[in-house]
Amino acid sequence: MIYRAVALLIAVAPATLMAAPRSEYRLDQGWELRLAPSETEAIKAHPKAGRWLPATVPGTVQTDLIAQQLTPDPFVGLNEATIQWVGRSDWDYRGRINATAALLARDHVDLLFDGLDTFATVQVNGMTVLSTDNAHRRWRADVKPLLKAGTNEILIRFSSPLKMLQPKVLPLANPLPGEYDSVFGDEPEARQTSPYIRKPKYHYGWDWGPRILNIGPNGPIKIDAWDALRIGSLRVVQEAVTQAEARIAADVELVADRGGQARVDMTVTGPDGRAFISTRDIHVSTGVNRVLVPLSISQPQLWYPVGYGAQPLYSVQTHIRFNGEPVDSATRTTGLRTVELVREADAKGRGFQIKVNGLPIFMKGANVIPFDSFAPRVTADRMASILTDARDANMNMVRIWGGGHYLPDNFYDAADRLGLMVWQDFMFGGAVTPYDRDFRENVRIEAEEQVDRVQAHPSIVLWSGNNEVLSGWENWSDRIAFKKRVGADEQERVGVGMAILFNQVLRDAAERRDPDVPYWPGSPSTNYEGKPDVDGDGDRHYWDVWGGKKPATAYLESCPRFMSEYGLQAMPVMPTIRAFAKPEDLSITSPVMRAHQKFLKGEGQERLLLYIEQRYRTPRDFADFVYLSQAMQADGIALGALHHRACRPETTGSLYWQLNDVWPGASWSSVDYYGRWKALHYVARRFFAPVAIAAGRRDSGMTQVSLISDQTTPMTAHWRLRIVDVDGTARIVKVGEATLAPLSATSIADMTDDALFGAADRTRSFAVAELMVDGQPVSRVLVSALPEKSMALPDPGLTTSWSTGTDGKPQLTVTTTRLTRGLWIGFGAHDASASDNYIDLLPGESVTVSITSSVPTKQLKTALELRHLGSGK
Repeated sequence: MIYRAVALLIAVAPATLMAAPRSEYRLDQGWELRLAPSETEAIKAHPKAGRWLPATVPGTVQTDLIAQQLTPDPFVGLNEATIQWVGRSDWDYRGRINATAALLARDHVDLLFDGLDTFATVQVNGMTVLSTDNAHRRWRADVKPLLKAGTNEILIRFSSPLKMLQPKVLPLANPLPGEYDSVFGDEPEARQTSPYIRKPKYHYGWDWGPRILNIGPNGPIKIDAWDALRIGSLRVVQEAVTQAEARIAADVELVADRGGQARVDMTVTGPDGRAFISTRDIHVSTGVNRVLVPLSISQPQLWYPVGYGAQPLYSVQTHIRFNGEPVDSATRTTGLRTVELVREADAKGRGFQIKVNGLPIFMKGANVIPFDSFAPRVTADRMASILTDARDANMNMVRIWGGGHYLPDNFYDAADRLGLMVWQDFMFGGAVTPYDRDFRENVRIEAEEQVDRVQAHPSIVLWSGNNEVLSGWENWSDRIAFKKRVGADEQERVGVGMAILFNQVLRDAAERRDPDVPYWPGSPSTNYEGKPDVDGDGDRHYWDVWGGKKPATAYLESCPRFMSEYGLQAMPVMPTIRAFAKPEDLSITSPVMRAHQKFLKGEGQERLLLYIEQRYRTPRDFADFVYLSQAMQADGIALGALHHRACRPETTGSLYWQLNDVWPGASWSSVDYYGRWKALHYVARRFFAPVAIAAGRRDSGMTQVSLISDQTTPMTAHWRLRIVDVDGTARIVKVGEATLAPLSATSIADMTDDALFGAADRTRSFAVAELMVDGQPVSRVLVSALPEKSMALPDPGLTTSWSTGTDGKPQLTVTTTRLTRGLWIGFGAHDASASDNYIDLLPGESVTVSITSSVPTKQLKTALELRHLGSGK
């Protein structure tokens, strides 16, 4: 066997004479993996996996086995079940270090792991140097004493999380409540190991993704060679920022192995090329030393969220000298801005207003889940593409959900550039947490490392302790039953343990290490000032719609302070479905469709039908079911989002669940696993537009119409309410001129059905609310007194024509004779997307869209499918 080694060539003088610059090298080549020899039964079943195989680092065992075709792709068909053995087994990785004389001359040679998932023992030349138990941490081991000239072996032994934890969990009389039970028989019901491990929670399965217990080095592996002193961390602290001056500081931790004189030079370079320099001299002693290097920037260019200004970025460079010799340097990119969380009390409770640079911003966006079941294979381009989709749908915020993993730096780089604000959860997905000191200490180190790593990014505007741990402890039936079983003393120990973790440990990590950004102890929460998950205080997760089977009109019943989760499911588009399903699987409740529907273990398909048939029609076939599910999702979330915006200033944010997918299947996403937009994402571009009109009809028959502006200056607009018959007959109900106040929502009408529709035939008529600026329509909403299934919607008489745009792309024009409700432009199994979709057209209107596809236009013309909510297709 020939092993590829990583050559580490570091030219230095002897350490006794001077300190050389720090050098860091990635060990990402020449790795191999195998089933641990102790896995005799697994080796019998999978003999090839018992031999050394090529491995990717960073990576996972699962993805390498898929690449070697030793296990099938779990995203296809029913294959999820066939990969479960991997996570139940122990695995070995091995690699090599080629230690040169120059490397061995360094004072320190550390082996650095940016992630190991999760229980791992690391050996170098047969000697154990590290044992790990947290997939969210960075791990460092001094290996210089173990290295010899030439080839050195690294062996990483990964233990199955189930094998490690089940001996502890299974004997417990009352194990901690977790998240989702396994459907594969490897964990007994309600005896989950996930609460006891610091590992991405979604690996254990969620109601939108598969159960795949990743194992492997989930981050880069490096050699870190240094002499005398190195930078432990570099944080950028914004002490005071105004239009006239920004006072910032480099907060540097220096790790020294001896005493001496150190100089820290900081250079801050602005987007205009102006450079600002500051220097600090200190005496360092052995161990960790902290130095603060202040600097003032005159006339700074401030970073603003998208829609409110530009996103200028500053480079902060630090160079360290020790006893006159350069030893280390580090660079961070940041943006200058202020962030406040305003919690004003009123008669209804307390508000939840985030201000950036003093502006009270309404947060528009969605929740982000992991981009893949296998995080190491997600590229920077893929994440940037999804974030660009969010920006293009007029979002200004994404919430990083706590059941996944901390995202890499290039995610935040993209958010910084795009002006997308980030609500950042710490990685707790819903399980009740252990209360022992060792667990809390493990989390403390994790949190401090992660805050240090990303805090300079201006896009991060809120740190949040967890997802639904606090509200679940208060409200969920299994938690209530647990508290009754364990008694008052144990209940108090668990509750106090969580309070210490989320209100002290994580708060301290965030507030001390990123003082520019507010901390919030959980989502939903009231900051430990009252019961969580209420309308009048803090943020809200509202799941009475979908989870509680209420209709989407229930969104209109209240004005929450900040809606951080709400959602409706839909199927992905047909090309995505065909990527995991065969033609014979294309039925609503086929085994494959149920396997790719994780809500209630596949019963989400019936929930989709329930919501579809509430408002629309019984699907005619599978493709109609897919279309109607997307129509239902888009219409329902539009109703909720516009209502939240109309509730301003009482409501200050609307983040729907969810932006993206972890695999191809039914879910709440608006952009599916392959980056294809569902109807919801097209519609989000309209309901999150900077200026919009909202019209929501309650079940009581009252329709409220509001005008919404996210502009920072007043705007003159014209609005009108019309009743339009499906054949084109129209009647004006109300018109008006309005000056839209900055950052506001204004109610302009609150009408009964009789006042709005009058004598119009309600089976054939829609109320059309429109907003015009400078004579041009900028927003339109259709309202019906009846659900579409009860209306006489005729075939709209669509005609089409094709042309070529100036960009060379084919263009399709669709013209309607009668009213078209919910026009969807599709191309069957072909991968093609329209620049706009799911469109309401009034009689006689046309829409022209460009088509992006690698498929020849001739084939697109043949495959074109136009769907709508009328009586035709």
